[in-house]
Amino acid sequence: MAEYIWLDGSKPTAQLRSKTKVLDAPVGRIEDVPEWGFDGSSTQQAEGRFSDCLLKPMHLVLDPIRGEDNILVMCEVLNPDGTVHPSNNRAHLREVSKEYAFQDPWFGIEQEYTLFKNDRPAGWPVDGFPAPQGDYYCGVGVDAVTARPLVEAHMKACLNAGLKFAGINAEVMLGQWEFQIGPLPPLQMADELWLARWLLLRLGEDFGYTISLSPKPIKGDWNGAGAHTNFSTKQMRDPGGMQAIDEACKVLSLNHDKHITVYGAGNGERLTGRHETCAIDQFRYGVSDRGASIRIPMATANSRCGYLEDRRPAANADPYQVCAALLKTVCGRW
Repeated sequence: MAEYIWLDGSKPTAQLRSKTKVLDAPVGRIEDVPEWGFDGSSTQQAEGRFSDCLLKPMHLVLDPIRGEDNILVMCEVLNPDGTVHPSNNRAHLREVSKEYAFQDPWFGIEQEYTLFKNDRPAGWPVDGFPAPQGDYYCGVGVDAVTARPLVEAHMKACLNAGLKFAGINAEVMLGQWEFQIGPLPPLQMADELWLARWLLLRLGEDFGYTISLSPKPIKGDWNGAGAHTNFSTKQMRDPGGMQAIDEACKVLSLNHDKHITVYGAGNGERLTGRHETCAIDQFRYGVSDRGASIRIPMATANSRCGYLEDRRPAANADPYQVCAALLKTVCGRW
């Protein structure tokens, strides 16, 4: 069984879709996974009178849910003639990644998400609110965290699939968690993040939780959810790389508005200047500053080389677009 996974044409935020193809024999190489069609009129990617779209397999991992020789396949969406479909943001990142491969860019994304059950964040009382934020971040115990069995099952599934899964932690709001993917080259990181998101949604079915990537799942004095993006080039990682990091922050400040347009729908509700964010209409960077647009980690500042953390992307941001924007701005001086 091969689970073909792709992104639909929903706007402003693309959604994951998938369907299963039974193959005649096990497949171990992406080149041996056949292309497949689907009804684009049901995914906002075609009209009913000319509805066929093409799935081109691009990235293959083991299926940790079905096990054995079954696989998950991340696909690009193409038009029937094989040209790139307008909804296919992966193709653009593929080209941008080739252009700047000589700078050896690495990415890692910290994916925050919120678990819901019965239209309430997991662990919240049926009426009213839980205790204020403060004890939940990296908390332990039934008063501080909820839904850990799902979170643990997701981590094990990602590891069994062979993803570059870096860790988990409970987040600032009760019912909110985070996992990390990377560091990896841009295209592989974005593929693996989408596959990890798919696995989370799929396991949510088994555990009875809805997975929300909303940037601001609960209005009011509660943290939003982001997809903090860690980024570096070889020049940044080499000794003395702090100068390259400083230059990157300066050019990012000149292109702030361009980045915000691809950093997730509804992000303005999250980027308010409160709850560990910088206001959406401002840009600043600083060492260990989680209220900045760009945080320079303590270890990077101490070593004078390393990476930067772009804290602006929302939890629902498309990593294909986020990585492409950072590459074009920092490596190509967009």
